[in-house]
Amino acid sequence: MSWKQTITVYEALDSAYANGETIKELFRPYPEVTVSVQTVTGEEGSTDFVKIVIPGKNGKSSGGSAPTFGIVGRLGGIGARPSRIGMVSDADGAIAAVASALKLADMQKNGDVLEGDVIVSTHICPDAPTQPHEPVDFMSSPVDILTMNRYEVVPEMEALLSIDTTKGNRIINHKGIAISPTVKEGYILRVSEDLLRVMEMTTGQLPVTFPITTQDITPYGNDLFHINSILQPSVATDAPVVGVAITAQSTVPGCGTGASHEGDIALAVKFAVEVAKEYTAGVSTFYDEAEFANLLGRYGSMKMLQTMGREE
Repeated sequence: MSWKQTITVYEALDSAYANGETIKELFRPYPEVTVSVQTVTGEEGSTDFVKIVIPGKNGKSSGGSAPTFGIVGRLGGIGARPSRIGMVSDADGAIAAVASALKLADMQKNGDVLEGDVIVSTHICPDAPTQPHEPVDFMSSPVDILTMNRYEVVPEMEALLSIDTTKGNRIINHKGIAISPTVKEGYILRVSEDLLRVMEMTTGQLPVTFPITTQDITPYGNDLFHINSILQPSVATDAPVVGVAITAQSTVPGCGTGASHEGDIALAVKFAVEVAKEYTAGVSTFYDEAEFANLLGRYGSMKMLQTMGREE
């Protein structure tokens, strides 16, 4: 169960005073877990980037060989103060990521140590700006997406889940969570069968996926439409990336308050933790390596989609 960790993190971040030190304080009782915080200032304010490392018993941080797994909590900000009072829907990604780390830390404290390291990253900003978007307004951020990727997409991550609120659309008409196809080096690959199996197990329902387009896996700032920032980590790494969308049946703006649903966030946490267990143990894979090699051999690199492309 991940309800306790989800509620703990939610309550800690539901504050105009929340920052990176708030996260550090949550992990003070776990000496094996490392939490680092870096404040970065942009054109519209500042935010605290947080990196949490939960070491595995055979993790590479201690000289082992087990794969390193990454969980990125993607968002613009946890709040839009002063224009909005309280926690915004966009905060769900940060809550889910930190709650996943807290669940893994609790497991480790109770003797259930994963095989490999898990690195969790996100950022904490209680007063982020908003921006116009169709069909509903988006949350923006004090820093640009390239800066987010620089601090959140850690080179050691060999596969990663990007968790993001994805309610401001008419594409995913489902309340709960949904996953994307795997994205790697500019290619949109098939949905991972292993992740579908884990999703069925953790939700107790048939798996739900969501469509993505070529535009969605290109960098922000190129004047193309993006469903949101859920797959922006894929432009900054060669590792396979899967988006975990926290979803709603209705269209909900990211800057809406009172729109977070603890049960759905907890589902994302359970899914992320189970994938972390299996990936670091070498049980689950995000993509078929032989098929990807065949793609590259036949059609060549698609890494140009990880760049800003040609300017007209």
